[in-house]
Amino acid sequence: MLIAVASKDGKEINQHFGHAERFLIYDVAGNEAKLVDEKQVERYCSMDQDHPMRAHLLSAIAEALMDCRALVCAQIGQAPQMEMERLGLDVFVTEGPIKPTLVELGKML
Repeated sequence: MLIAVASKDGKEINQHFGHAERFLIYDVAGNEAKLVDEKQVERYCSMDQDHPMRAHLLSAIAEALMDCRALVCAQIGQAPQMEMERLGLDVFVTEGPIKPTLVELGKML
């Protein structure tokens, strides 16, 4: 199963969903999590105080992650989490090393 991860360094789950400009895509099977792809996206949260969140980007991010079963990030706002779930992605908020965390999540899915 494919799981998308928001990570600043490629080692830890340590990035907020809205700040991610890429999602690492892991194939999780049994006791293994293997990096298989990377999806570039436009950042959901902007620094524009008049328009801090751009809802139109959620569908583009969901489209980039459409083959994934789940999304894992360090933080996510309620509105984007609900939209990702509505579009079919299970969302998990956690921090820690990517591979062991994904193996454990994979056992739950």
